[in-house]
Amino acid sequence: MKTTKIALIGAGFVGSSYAFAVLNQGLANELVLIDINKEKTKGDAMDLNHGLPFSSPMRIWAGDYEDCKDADLVVITAGANQKPGETRLDLVNKNAGIFKEIISKVTKSGFDGLFLVATNPVDILSYLTMKYSGLPAHRVIGSGTVLDTARLRYLLGEAYHVNSQNVHAYIIGEHGDTELPAWSHAYIGTRPISDYVKAGVGPTQDELNQIFTNVRDAAYHIINSKGATYYGIAMGLARITRAILNNENSVLTVSTLLRGEYGLNDIYLGVPAVVTRSGIREVIELNLEEQELEKLHHSAEILTQQLYKAK
Repeated sequence: MKTTKIALIGAGFVGSSYAFAVLNQGLANELVLIDINKEKTKGDAMDLNHGLPFSSPMRIWAGDYEDCKDADLVVITAGANQKPGETRLDLVNKNAGIFKEIISKVTKSGFDGLFLVATNPVDILSYLTMKYSGLPAHRVIGSGTVLDTARLRYLLGEAYHVNSQNVHAYIIGEHGDTELPAWSHAYIGTRPISDYVKAGVGPTQDELNQIFTNVRDAAYHIINSKGATYYGIAMGLARITRAILNNENSVLTVSTLLRGEYGLNDIYLGVPAVVTRSGIREVIELNLEEQELEKLHHSAEILTQQLYKAK
């Protein structure tokens, strides 16, 4: 069997949680941990290895950028964290410089796989990773709104008393304050949520809008309560990883480069896309209502303004 190898850059809360998810789910044969704090990666590797008797066989070790050379996937969670009162976009200038150095070291190793970016602001840093690495856009994937979408599906599942895995709804746009729900493509099973609203069953439209607000602001509440968010995004990264390494052709709301879809160009945004072993196969372009499309364009405009500041 071909060895599958993940190089994880960043051993903070998100990185460590992701590494644990990779071990728990048996997503790869090899996992190398890379961080400026080498003692932390040594400790994490030791701790994770002690869990191997309860998991699938896997080689886990603390390494360096040279270990990225033969990796199938480089996952980046390194960078400054969002603090109470900060938005994700406030992190642009802090993390753009960090990423330039990281990507330079990874590409210098001879890496020829896929990048998966989780650091915020994820849409801008995914775009910069593409530019810094010189890789084609389909091989640089951001975690996008995969977590926001999961949060929405969870809350809708609670509201309609159904398993959240049977809720089909998407958050699109920036992973941040300008994201939006695609209510026109939201379903419980195969029934549109709009049908429930018209029938007076379940949440009213105002209550659905409040559910979205809770989704959008979830990170702020979690950060205020415990200092950081990491379990949810780690599970989201693990889901994307599985789609990539298993060549699933799964549709996930990841951050990817738009080339005319939704009337947008040269910007990374969270949209439904088909994820494969080769990266993004295609963007699934939803037939959005006019108001939804306007909000998506507004989201892209805000990100574009911040992107030019970071370049």
